[in-house]
Amino acid sequence: MDCPLVFGTAQLGFKYGITNKTGQPDQATAKAIIQTAWENSIHEFDTAQGYGISEQVLGKALSELGIAKEALVISKFDPSINHLNANAMSDALDRSIKRLRVPYLFGMMLHREELLDLWDKGLAEILHGFVSSGRVKFIGVSIYSPERAIEALNTEGIDMVQLPTNILDRRFEKAGVFRLADKKGKIVYIRSIFLQGLILMDVEEIPENMAFAKPVLEKLKSLSTDLGLTRKEMALSYVKSEMPNARVIFGADTPEHIRENLLCWEKKPLPSLGTRVKDLFNHLDERILNPALWPN
Repeated sequence: MDCPLVFGTAQLGFKYGITNKTGQPDQATAKAIIQTAWENSIHEFDTAQGYGISEQVLGKALSELGIAKEALVISKFDPSINHLNANAMSDALDRSIKRLRVPYLFGMMLHREELLDLWDKGLAEILHGFVSSGRVKFIGVSIYSPERAIEALNTEGIDMVQLPTNILDRRFEKAGVFRLADKKGKIVYIRSIFLQGLILMDVEEIPENMAFAKPVLEKLKSLSTDLGLTRKEMALSYVKSEMPNARVIFGADTPEHIRENLLCWEKKPLPSLGTRVKDLFNHLDERILNPALWPN
C-alpha cells in the first residue's frame, strides 16, 4: 500500500456531510475523482452496501479506468441482513463484488459494532469461510465506542477496525485503542477526520439548531490563527503525527478536493500541534462528537 490515505466513497452514493453544498457527484465527476486519487497513490477505497449507489458508482469508475484488478476495496455488509444466515451473507458479498467489478474484496466489515455479539454464535465461521474462498482478504468491523474497539482488536479473526477520530474526538486515542492495534498488528481505519465537515465550517455558517458547537469552533479558529495553519491542515496533521500507523479515510466532492487534501497531508506537522489540541479539547460534550445526536 503506497499511501496511508484511503478514499471514502459515501459521497458518491448520496449527499453526505454537513458542509456538502454540491450534492452527490455525477458518474463523470466520480470517475474524475477516483482517477485523481489513483494518480496520487491513493489505491485504497472504502464503501458500503448501505451507502446508496456508492458501490455501483465506484465499480463503474474502477472498471472504466482499468484499475479494478489492482484497487484495494473495503465494503461493509448491510446491517439489515440476517448475519447468521450463511446463504444470505454469501449472496450479499457476491453482489458487492459484482457491483464493484473487482476480483475480490481487500476487506469486508460489519457495519454495526453490536453485530460483534453474534461473533461466537456462528458469524465468525461464516466470515472466515469467505476468506477461505478467496473472496475476501481481511475481516473487520466499523466501531462507534472505544470499549467495542478494544473488544474487536482482542478478537481473533478480526483484522481491521474502522472508527471515528479527529482533533475534537479523542476518545479512542485516550482509551489506548491505537496502541493496542499496534501491539496486535491490526489495521485501524480512521473516519470522520473532519467530523462530517463541522471542523471546517466557519462559525457564521453554523445553523441556530447547532449553536452548541459554536464555542468549540471559535477555539479551533483561534488555534488555527495562532499556528498559521488552516483547520484542514490541523485536522490532517494531528492524525498523521499522533496515529502514525493508522489509515486515514477522507471523502471529496471534486478532484480539486483530493488535491487540496493531499497538499495538506504532505505538510510537515508542527511539533506543538498535538500538545495544543490535547490541552484545548480534552473533554467535549458527546453532542458535538456524535453526528447521530445532531438535529436534522
